[in-house]
Amino acid sequence: MRRAIEDLRTFYGEPTGALVRRLLARRLDDAWGEAAGCDVLGIGYATPWLDAFVGARRVIAAMPSGQGVELWTAAGRNRTLLVDDRRLPFAAGSFDRVLLVHALEEAEDPALLLTEAVRAMAPAGRIILAAAARGGLWARAEATPFGHGRPFTRGQLERLVREVGLEPTAWSQTLYVPPWPPLLGLADGFEQVGRRIAPGAAGVILLEATRQAYARVRPSGSARRVRAETGGLAPQPAHRASRRSGVDANGEPL
Repeated sequence: MRRAIEDLRTFYGEPTGALVRRLLARRLDDAWGEAAGCDVLGIGYATPWLDAFVGARRVIAAMPSGQGVELWTAAGRNRTLLVDDRRLPFAAGSFDRVLLVHALEEAEDPALLLTEAVRAMAPAGRIILAAAARGGLWARAEATPFGHGRPFTRGQLERLVREVGLEPTAWSQTLYVPPWPPLLGLADGFEQVGRRIAPGAAGVILLEATRQAYARVRPSGSARRVRAETGGLAPQPAHRASRRSGVDANGEPL
């Protein structure tokens, strides 16, 4: 059962939610910037981040019926609607960018939801899955939206996108600070230190995928990062994930 829209709105209206919003927005900005000229679809509860896509041609917030819908005060051609996440009411290929936040963890059938999201994605489109990390403390914090439903590992997200015909191209992590109010003021420090010495402590995983992988890693296993033509989150070889995460396409910390 999904978290009610009232609970989500309350959480993101509090200081803890504002912190989550800021840290996750930083990663999305690294990936898509203002989404200039794009049609953007947010699925789940993505409205705290959709306002940042000021260059987009159109932004749609699709909220699952089990969650409920809220009025989104965005201007222009932006819309909010209540949907059945097993059958999205969009024509195939309608969106250049698709963002899933608070969507997969509580879906009755994550693969079916993702299949519908991919159907709505343009052939050259890009999708980002943001999900609670199985190994992080936030997945155990029931007072937050991340402590409900099923958390994911990076490997599980990669398998999920491949099952629906996509290829992972890049990934990142955030929310290293423990979900304890006395420590939240140190969040930026935890971000700097956590991605270097405790990558498994991140609270949120972001995985970007497309219909074709543009980034390739040398077969020799070189640690050199390869710039992805998609320009999104940092591509990174899986066998190096325990050493470093959350870097840009040049290998510099985000």
